[in-house]
Amino acid sequence: MRCFDDWPWRHWAHQRPADIALRSDGEEIDWQTLAQRIDGLADGLCVQGVVSGAVVALRAKNGPEALYAYLALLQLGARVLPLNPQLPAALLDVLLPRLNVAFMLDLAPGPALSWPEGIQTLYLRSGAAAASAPWASRRQATLTLTSGSSGLPKAAVHTAAAHLASARGVISLMPLAAQDTWLLSLPLYHVSGQGIVWRWLLAGARLALRAMHPLERALDGCSHASLVPTQLWRLLQSPQPVALRDVLLGGAMIPLALTQAAEARGIRCWCGYGLTEMASTVCAKRADALPGVGTALSQREVCLAADGEVLLRGDSMACGYWQDGRLHPLLGDDGWFHTRDRGAWASGELRILGRLDNQFFSGGEGIQPEDIERILQQHPAVSQAFIVPVDDAEFGQRPLAVVECSVAPASLAAWLESRVARFQRPVAWLLLPETLKSGGIKIARRQVQQWAVQAYRAQVDLT
Repeated sequence: MRCFDDWPWRHWAHQRPADIALRSDGEEIDWQTLAQRIDGLADGLCVQGVVSGAVVALRAKNGPEALYAYLALLQLGARVLPLNPQLPAALLDVLLPRLNVAFMLDLAPGPALSWPEGIQTLYLRSGAAAASAPWASRRQATLTLTSGSSGLPKAAVHTAAAHLASARGVISLMPLAAQDTWLLSLPLYHVSGQGIVWRWLLAGARLALRAMHPLERALDGCSHASLVPTQLWRLLQSPQPVALRDVLLGGAMIPLALTQAAEARGIRCWCGYGLTEMASTVCAKRADALPGVGTALSQREVCLAADGEVLLRGDSMACGYWQDGRLHPLLGDDGWFHTRDRGAWASGELRILGRLDNQFFSGGEGIQPEDIERILQQHPAVSQAFIVPVDDAEFGQRPLAVVECSVAPASLAAWLESRVARFQRPVAWLLLPETLKSGGIKIARRQVQQWAVQAYRAQVDLT
């Protein structure tokens, strides 16, 4: 598949200048116009002092301006750090200096925030020239936050080459042609959102930028989308015909009934396994009744350690974690990235069993929370489920269930009883609070556990 000798948007502006590149609410933009806008915005940022190698934080929600800013900063050779606007200021005060952030471009709605001393505020405005660093696919391009064991997020550093390798693998399985349109349904501060952008750039296809509600309107004219199962369920409940042809599903267990209903409507469903350090998707397959996540995509390798830990390497791998002015290596002495995910081979596919870090013991019995969560997510009333440990004087620890559901938790307890071993049955059930649902694309297990332990103790104290 193609190699670029210039920035991808400039490449397509030269090859197919009049072809549609972007579709946003009420506007279609061709590649030539897009490249010209990026040139001007890059010049406007260059005039403000942005240089190649500078770390620039981009705080924004999805929209045309956020995408233009992302591409313009890349074109200057900056290292772009997309930020979730919901990250608290107290965290940013600690994190941004450790990541050597020199500039902040804040496009998020709401009141302006103040930044740590030494960080210059940028403004998105167009200049008269066409500023650009030379295309260099191996230059550090993006910093993407991922959760850290210390509680402070780590920043995985990817080159454009790594992002393109990730895109190449997905497109080799899930074809994307120039006339196809992929909806940017995931935020740029998440590696999956950036994955959509780089697939669009690699294929020279069309990208749709729209408000996500209602979903049917956002998907109008889109052939491809990345969705979670609940979104696809809602879409299938609408009688309106859709142009959607391929869906990459993630974020939860995928019921067979869902994919069968989608396939009956002409929508091919794909599922897989990915992580930030590998620039999104590592393994993928056409969704089926098997619990595996498929096999490694091109330019990736997967193996299992003696204890079942999933080990990875490949061209989409991050160069390292950025902190205090230098890269910290990801790979172990054996040359593999140790994911801390526990897996197994089943029917020729990789199956993810859970996190090695999540396993706990109750009365001497090992409990893998994901085993119980997978069963709970088969219940039609359950949207999300978490099993976390709580301390117990007799058993050491016991499982506690935190669920988002449309029925009383007591009925779930009765339903689950015959489906798990006695030691796997939750000692208590809590409803997932709204405060934990608003932090981004994926809820952090650590946050759920902290909240659940406090809520459970408060209940016990009252009895």
